[in-house]
Amino acid sequence: MSKKVLYLECFSGISGDMTVGALLDLGADPEVLKQSLDSLHVDGYEVKIGRSSKCGIDACDFDVLIPDQPEYDEGHMHHHDDDHDHEHHHHDDDHHHHDHGHGHHHAHVHRNIHDVFAVIDRLENEHVKTLAKKMFMIVAEAESKAHGLPIEEVHFHEVGAIDSIVDIISVAVCVDNLGVDDIVVSELYEGSGHVHCQHGMMPVPVPATANIVAANHLPMKITDAQGEMVTPTGAAIAAALRTQDHLPEDYQLLKIGLGAGKKDFPKANVLRAMLLETKDQPQTGEEEDIWKLESNIDDCSGEVLGYTMERLLAAGARDVCYAPIYMKKNRPAYMLHVLCDRRQIPAMEEIIFNETTTIGIRRYKVE
Repeated sequence: MSKKVLYLECFSGISGDMTVGALLDLGADPEVLKQSLDSLHVDGYEVKIGRSSKCGIDACDFDVLIPDQPEYDEGHMHHHDDDHDHEHHHHDDDHHHHDHGHGHHHAHVHRNIHDVFAVIDRLENEHVKTLAKKMFMIVAEAESKAHGLPIEEVHFHEVGAIDSIVDIISVAVCVDNLGVDDIVVSELYEGSGHVHCQHGMMPVPVPATANIVAANHLPMKITDAQGEMVTPTGAAIAAALRTQDHLPEDYQLLKIGLGAGKKDFPKANVLRAMLLETKDQPQTGEEEDIWKLESNIDDCSGEVLGYTMERLLAAGARDVCYAPIYMKKNRPAYMLHVLCDRRQIPAMEEIIFNETTTIGIRRYKVE
């Protein structure tokens, strides 16, 4: 069976607005998104979907505007002072930046995770709800660790503000609307240096982003670009969406979508989303994945080794053999070789560990 695979190429980082833009450009229905956002019954913001050019590349620009908060822009700025002119009205998911205490009604609403989940629960689509909650929980856990607080006591500022709720829910809606079977995320390219926040200067990647990357084993590449390229929301999106670690071996590229970032770097600040279709793979026969399991054993009797071979073959191993070897101090020993299908690996390993004295198994794919 062929599958549809979404590939997010994060060579200029990833943020919430970049992801929504890329998914819309890829073909997610803006009307479905609008209806879903309307069902939240939350006001105080406007969504703008347009186009912008990044290093001469045309990309979809998704933005959440807070029209009644003129001071909102400055509250969110923490990059470079000379960038303010072209960053107005941009939310940019910077969750490590805290409330300035100016009494902003929408931009700086304090919400805990339960308040955010209550908003998400107004949606009808269960898959979208689950995905959105997963993304928020990943951010909540990272903020909890960064601030040394239990998750229940983490009061979201930017992440709980309307703009970030809109970003995360929009990503969930668009992914569901595209109807893909698997999602692959490339390594996250991150900038370097420091960014401004209320408490002073913070290193890039900021603590919440670093926590998400570490907790979810996301591959990251630090570049010389000055500034933040991966926001906490962007890292959470990558962690929550990823279902596969690598691209399929054979696929056809169906469509490309580009989401614009709000900053300008020497390289185009875009997130590229690709819709791929895998080729049909044979379900049976010699072209299935075959794996070899190996163990060096120098303290097992011949009777035990013979019995182990019988058990492995009875459990479905394609082949089992022993080869004489010499181990440390020239001890005569045997190397166990097992050939099996990928799905049989756990059963084979259980037999080997239960029946022999080995403490390790090497495994690798063979053709």
